[in-house]
Amino acid sequence: MKFTDGYWRKRDGLTVLHPVQMVDASADAHSLTVYAAARPVRSREHTLDAPIITVSCTSPMPDVIRVTIGHFLGERPRQPSFQIADDPDTPVEAAVDEAGATFTSGALTARFSGDDGWRLDFVADGRVLTGSGRKGMGIVDVTAGPEPYDRAAGHGADAVVGRDGPDPYGARHYVHEQLDLGVGEAVYGLGERFGPLVKNGQSVDIWNEDGGTCSEQAYKNVPFYLTNRGYGVLVDHPGRVSFEVASEVVSRTQFSVAGQTLSYLVIYGRTPLEVLRRYTALTGRPALPPSWSFGLWLTTSFTTPYDEETVTKFVAGMAERDLPLSVFHFDTFWMKEFHWCDFEWNSEIFPDPPGMLARLADRGLRISLWINPYIAQRSAMFAEGAAAGYLLRRPDGDVWQWDRWQAGMALVDFTNPDARAWYAAKLRALLEMGVDCFKSDFGERIPLDVEYFDGSDPERMHNYYTHLYNETVFETLRDYRGEHEAVLYARSATVGGQQFPVHWGGDNSATFESMAETLRGGLSLAACGFGFWSHDIGGFEGRPDPAVFKRWIAFGLLSSHSRLHGNQTYRVPWLFDDEAVDVLRQFTRLKCRLMPYLFGAAVQSHRAGAPMLRPMAMAFPDDPACVYLDRQYMLGDDLMVAPVFSADGDTSYYVPAGRWTRFLDGSTVEGPGWVRETHGFDSVPLLVRPGAALALGAREDRPDYDYADGVTLRLYGVPDGTRTVTVPAADGTDAATFEVRREGATIRVQRRGEPAPWRVLVVGERAAAPADGVSSTGSGVLVEPPAGAASCEIRLAG
Repeated sequence: MKFTDGYWRKRDGLTVLHPVQMVDASADAHSLTVYAAARPVRSREHTLDAPIITVSCTSPMPDVIRVTIGHFLGERPRQPSFQIADDPDTPVEAAVDEAGATFTSGALTARFSGDDGWRLDFVADGRVLTGSGRKGMGIVDVTAGPEPYDRAAGHGADAVVGRDGPDPYGARHYVHEQLDLGVGEAVYGLGERFGPLVKNGQSVDIWNEDGGTCSEQAYKNVPFYLTNRGYGVLVDHPGRVSFEVASEVVSRTQFSVAGQTLSYLVIYGRTPLEVLRRYTALTGRPALPPSWSFGLWLTTSFTTPYDEETVTKFVAGMAERDLPLSVFHFDTFWMKEFHWCDFEWNSEIFPDPPGMLARLADRGLRISLWINPYIAQRSAMFAEGAAAGYLLRRPDGDVWQWDRWQAGMALVDFTNPDARAWYAAKLRALLEMGVDCFKSDFGERIPLDVEYFDGSDPERMHNYYTHLYNETVFETLRDYRGEHEAVLYARSATVGGQQFPVHWGGDNSATFESMAETLRGGLSLAACGFGFWSHDIGGFEGRPDPAVFKRWIAFGLLSSHSRLHGNQTYRVPWLFDDEAVDVLRQFTRLKCRLMPYLFGAAVQSHRAGAPMLRPMAMAFPDDPACVYLDRQYMLGDDLMVAPVFSADGDTSYYVPAGRWTRFLDGSTVEGPGWVRETHGFDSVPLLVRPGAALALGAREDRPDYDYADGVTLRLYGVPDGTRTVTVPAADGTDAATFEVRREGATIRVQRRGEPAPWRVLVVGERAAAPADGVSSTGSGVLVEPPAGAASCEIRLAG
């Protein structure tokens, strides 16, 4: 939201107070409070009619500083609030002297200037990360214009703060902050956004909308950003937060909220992954999805006709073509039309749901069902929920309803514990029937002219509603299936939503352009700590050209989760061409073999908040060539993927420094530099990082198996010294650990863990001399230790 008319003037109808001078400060064992005058104070008379801006600093954990800016502090607290971990015993140091005031947590210091000017700097490792200077902080008073939004009357979303509504302000008071951006500093994050990955120059409203992937709107809005200068910023406000990223003031990032106070947290980290580790420690780490969820998902698609015969035909067709399938998803019309959601199978199409589910389970499949939080008027749940007070109501007591999406639909009030239990009971009945997981769709179309059971503020609940919704679904799955079996497939989210994986990118289109915007959305979401992410292979809207479908397959199977889904057409590959079947088989099998490595990356995300799919700038923060890259990514620590966005296979991608190895053929490429090449549909740039040690599994027919049994350790350019490689078990614990040590031309590998078959492949090398169990192959030196052996030694040719 913009408050200025150029650099010198404010917009008409606005009065803005800026701190100009620190007049007092106080410190205690846990906090620092600074009082700033909005005009110079030279004598006592200058204190009359002089507004004071209060700025306080606290720390919820080391290396994190919370700043709260306030004008009138008598506002009553409004709910909901983000669930942010806060350790009151975090060690801090606060000091006040003639030079100003400082507040330190870990390696991060907030430093206030005490001279006639006003400045707040955030300092770490002897350098200023960012800061708020002249006219940075602002208390905005709307002194003219339409009447403010009336919460009691309720005028809908357009009447609240937003650049597109009839009232551009919608409230009478705002607080903004502007943090400096240095030369070359790039901003990432702010949720799953489908425009340019680097947010500089953009205006972004944190406001969940059902807008598809081709617009500036987003399903997953997160008021958190990180930069390539060693810090991230979380604005602690669950409602609308307006960001002007190098746009209103091109050398600053501005963020603003309605009201009299604004709270934000500056999070320090030497690398982007370190920032995310702290951010997810504050807001929640992703749960570890079950290993079976990483396999291929196939859906009935949205509006396509289907019944058990159709489903069985698809499942049998996949098996006949030797296409590994892990999950089958029933989309919307498993329920009767006009009844969404009543959680009742359409008996005219599915006369025996328990039997059908059992038959599918006998084929080794897991089952997913589509759901949403909206209750159609024809659903029996509508009358039930209305009578019990489980549905959102207008201020006059009527149930809130409209006809969009489903006739007369209402919304579940998840602030009511009894409503959550009621909704969860419906889901539990389906789990007892044999369902394994749910696609928790929607959650963005949340009105403002409502009253919540717990008194929550409607504006603050608009984005936060999805958190309660997905939390309810996830906890139901976890309580019934167990801690390591819970997974959902969610579209909307906000801060903390990463705890309830998996999320998918929403309604894209069947084009290469939409494939690229989908990837940008996933990379943007990854910068907000979401570890697991998927998308509709081939695009949702429209029928993809076979070339689009086949190129998207590689991208989809080289994402954390992989789903074939569409709108009005099916997505089984044989409906496109025979080559699509072969391509899908190849990349599905590849993902199954990669599962020891991929599940290890998933465990890393669960434990440390490192997303599986990462922007190149996050993985190589010291390489300036990676700053703007948004058509390639790292998948875990050691695999780089560059999807092909053309029918003819012509593509280019950037390779960071070092000798990288093409996984599919073993050839190498030296970086840094750009590579241009042509790929068939059965190929994609998939490169292994120099010095990597990849654990590959022994099976390619399913994603869930004993990864340590028959594992192959692939070594790529092993550097001198010792490194450890861990193969995970299904519960995230360590199933086997390998210690790899190189001394010159000798590599020693020691296995710890249960005795089981294992192999080592040293890629791109030759053996010095023949030996038992050691052979030189076309791709390197292969070592097969004797049964039960716990170590091997490899001598390489010079």
